[in-house]
Amino acid sequence: MSLPRSAFLAAVLAVLAALAPGAASGSRGLQVGLTDHAAALNADPKFFTTVGQLHAEVLRVNLYWGGPLGVSRRRPVNGADPGDPSYDWRRYDRLVLNAARQRIRIAFSIFATPAWANRGRGRNRPPDNPVHLEKFAYAAAARYSGTWQRREDDARLPPVRLWIAWNEPNLNLGLVPQFRKVNGKWRIQSARDYAKICNAIYDGVHVTGLSGQRVACGVTAPRGNNAPNQRRPSVSPVAFLRAMKRYGVRTFDAYAHQPYYGGPRETPSTPPRARTAVTLGNIDVLVKEVTRLFGPRRIWLTEYGYQTRPPDLTFGVSFVQQARYLAQAYAIARAHPRIDMLLWFLLRDEDRLDGWQSGLVTANGKRKPSFEAFRRMPRLAEPFVFDDDGYGYSSLPLAFPGV
Repeated sequence: MSLPRSAFLAAVLAVLAALAPGAASGSRGLQVGLTDHAAALNADPKFFTTVGQLHAEVLRVNLYWGGPLGVSRRRPVNGADPGDPSYDWRRYDRLVLNAARQRIRIAFSIFATPAWANRGRGRNRPPDNPVHLEKFAYAAAARYSGTWQRREDDARLPPVRLWIAWNEPNLNLGLVPQFRKVNGKWRIQSARDYAKICNAIYDGVHVTGLSGQRVACGVTAPRGNNAPNQRRPSVSPVAFLRAMKRYGVRTFDAYAHQPYYGGPRETPSTPPRARTAVTLGNIDVLVKEVTRLFGPRRIWLTEYGYQTRPPDLTFGVSFVQQARYLAQAYAIARAHPRIDMLLWFLLRDEDRLDGWQSGLVTANGKRKPSFEAFRRMPRLAEPFVFDDDGYGYSSLPLAFPGV
């Protein structure tokens, strides 16, 4: 489907208007990027070339601990050793190497419990012992420290400094069960389990002693029904955040949230209808609660996007409107003094009509006006610092804790 040139130009003009002087005040370190797990893990160099053409600073990808794409499908002898023979990092090594060639930072979301760590109960159930997850987080941070050399070819792997703990744990997609009845009362079991996950990943990454590492926790979806008896129970983001604190989350470097809109009539600045929802239109509700509970932590918006119509007839907006909303969303984030990151989901529309069509490119490869709108976003974040070998940074010597 080709785009009318007039529509394309109108969208670009709207973007430029949104980025006029004054829109860029506020968070001077906003990182502009994409979230696209499937495409990045397919190891297609053309994908990274396109992301590079977009001048994306950050690419967020799931680093699967377990599951079909998991690094750790067999129990390791020493889970903290990146070189343990049970680990298979090949898919992720290719990914970070491809990204480094395009000067793209990777943000890894550690996600999915391997069967050996929870008696085969499913990847969206927590590990029986969070120490196993902490050791895996250490191993991942050590391997992607910028100093690790692969044994098979002596290639030095690029650094990863941005880490995210899990994905949407306030939904069944991320963690089950969401609720559990204890002594006749419902408790938010997902937040209780997530507190251990957040602490394990935070501790595992930071115990390496590497400079510049940042770990985000939360990664909450924008809505939840707070209804334990429903067929698909979920927890609203603020309720989940409060329960995280109550169940023992100690700290994190940033709070991650995914503030998607609720309907095609909602602009990025429109407050949601549901009082318990947190979208970009009322993001300060979440920011204030993070501040109250954990202090002035940074805010990462790790997924955001507007689907287009065609093909999505329910939630989709026009191609031109998508480009305008993209510009408005980034202007809002950039003006906010606490928001450090906004990642658009995703590069290319999914082929399935029941999938996501919020891409900057259609499923058949045509660029939408939002592609050019994204490409023209100001890049204000500190650039990726590469050394003489092309990437990497100095770090403390690594020692692998025993089992």
